[in-house]
Amino acid sequence: MTDRYAQLVNAFPVSLVAGRVGLPQPAKLRRHTPGSPVLSGPALLGGAPGGRLSEQLERVLAEIEASQANDSEERVGALVFDATGISDSAQLVELQRFFHPNVNRVERSGRIVVLGSPPAGRAVREATAQRALEGFTRSLGKEVGRGVTVQLVYVAEGAEAEIDSTLRFLLSPRSAYVSGQVIHIRPVVAKGPKLDWERPLGGRTALVTGASRGIGEAIATALHRDGANLVLLDVPALSDELNEIAKQLGAGMIELDITDTDAPAKIADELVDGIDVVVHNAGITRDRTIAKMPEERWASLMEVNLSSEERINDELLSRSLLSKNGRIVCVSSMSGIAGNSGQTNYATSKAGVIGMVEALAPELAERGATINAVAPGFIETQMTARMPIAIREAGRRMNSMSQGGLPVDVAETIAWFASPASTGVNGNVVRVCGQSLLGA
Repeated sequence: MTDRYAQLVNAFPVSLVAGRVGLPQPAKLRRHTPGSPVLSGPALLGGAPGGRLSEQLERVLAEIEASQANDSEERVGALVFDATGISDSAQLVELQRFFHPNVNRVERSGRIVVLGSPPAGRAVREATAQRALEGFTRSLGKEVGRGVTVQLVYVAEGAEAEIDSTLRFLLSPRSAYVSGQVIHIRPVVAKGPKLDWERPLGGRTALVTGASRGIGEAIATALHRDGANLVLLDVPALSDELNEIAKQLGAGMIELDITDTDAPAKIADELVDGIDVVVHNAGITRDRTIAKMPEERWASLMEVNLSSEERINDELLSRSLLSKNGRIVCVSSMSGIAGNSGQTNYATSKAGVIGMVEALAPELAERGATINAVAPGFIETQMTARMPIAIREAGRRMNSMSQGGLPVDVAETIAWFASPASTGVNGNVVRVCGQSLLGA
């Protein structure tokens, strides 16, 4: 759907007036195109004394063929700062010393990544200082503008060599609408294979539910681009749309209602040779305030958005159909984090998805697999196009990017989670919201 406000406010001469009066002027975000480099400009590395990631950072930059900037005034595509050496609040000044002279050098749609150590289990002062990084990165994300994104990545000790997949994603245009996020890289759950980074899912099979339109279609398209063999699932009522997408992508199809009692068994029967990636995307809304919410309206939504996912997971895991280094990726929502008036049922279900991810992550790690979730904010879809204009415009502007995201932004994040190289990325919930001003 066209964002007419963005077109108008960035057009001459309106752009001159808009800048003077402080109107939001959404930057045109740079998104991935096949064959494009991971990083468009040089990267400038910095770090606090005693950091443990400098060698790994230099290795990754070399592998993605990104040059390193010097301390001159040249523009840079990314700033990357190793904060793992910060063990006391007094050392947080290292952030100011690096970013103060350099932050304005970042080009449009550039990237800023800070890497730290997980605060949990550390000495009090070190944990305090490392937790402080979250306030820094989230605030910086709201300052930079121009489509620049800012992320914090906590790298556990022993997981230093597992930063490749995450850094490639965060430094690239694939993460155009992801900003202000805190990501944990933990010790690997399984040994990852050597990858073709252009087709990391080659030879792997992925199931995508709710695949016939919108975000589901974008997910299927991104996974197919990355080499996956697809099995697409949706309700029989959407058979025509599902069949069209399946033909385009050379995919298999499963037509059923995932809330049916026998649905998990039927899905598992279709996947008897095993499954590498499961994407739980199917979902519905049944909005009303709790005072006007009949039980049927509550229950039907909960069945689609949460309970059916639990039963499908249980069936696949009980039959050991999820492969070694397998992936489960769930679609939650900003409503599950911040809540939303008139969506008590929807927010409950999507918060439950987050709870499922957090609870299942340790069990899947023992099985050599991972589970993560995306939490989309305002994404330009048929559903958001039907919103009243005031609500739609508020959704678009109330984030650091001052615009709505696209279905491909959700799909790219899911493709990162699905990669065999993301073997240290487990139990994360990443918002795809342009750093929404709501929620944490």
